[in-house]
Amino acid sequence: MSYEIIPQRPRDAAKIEKLLDRTFGPDRFEKTVYRLREGVEAVPELSHVAVDLDGQLLASLRFWPIRIGGKDAILLGPLAVEPALQGKGIGRALVRHGLAEAHHHGIEICIVVGEPEYYGPYGFENAPARGLRLPGPVELRRFQVFEMTPGALKGVSGMIGRAGEPDSPGVSAPRGSRRRTAPPA
Repeated sequence: MSYEIIPQRPRDAAKIEKLLDRTFGPDRFEKTVYRLREGVEAVPELSHVAVDLDGQLLASLRFWPIRIGGKDAILLGPLAVEPALQGKGIGRALVRHGLAEAHHHGIEICIVVGEPEYYGPYGFENAPARGLRLPGPVELRRFQVFEMTPGALKGVSGMIGRAGEPDSPGVSAPRGSRRRTAPPA
C-alpha cells in the first residue's frame, strides 16, 4: 500500500475525530491521559497524518506537551489507524516519524500509555519503575517513558501534569468543569 506521512492539515481535524471514535470509541475521553490533553493544543509540528495517494486520511498521530517534575516533555497519542488497515505498518511508520521529529525539535522525554510489546522496540520502558505517576488510574504495565536524550530523566520523577500549569501533586480539571472518575488509560 502506498501512502505518505505529512503534517496534519486543518481539514483533517474532523476526520481525525471520527477515526478516533472508530478506533477507540466515544468513551476514550474518560481515560486518564485525556485529562492531560484537556484545554491544551497538540504540538502542531509533531502532529502528522498518513494519507493515500489521493490524499485520503489513513492514520493520525499527535503529541501533547506535558510537565514532569518541572521539566517539559511530550505525551504520545493517540495513534489511530483505520481499522481495516491496522497491522500493515502505517502506525509504526508514524511513530518512527513522530519520534524522529520530536528528537529533531529537542524533546528529551516522551510518555505513552500503550502496549509494551508495541512501544518497547522504540525505547520505551516502564514509567512507574522510573518514579513517574499519572493523575488517575492507569494500567501500570502500559504506562511507559522514553528517555530520548540519555540522562534526561536524571532527577525527574513524580506526577505528570499538563503543560502551562504549575507543578503540583496532580492535574486539576479546568475551571467550570467537573472531573469524573476515569477508567484506566
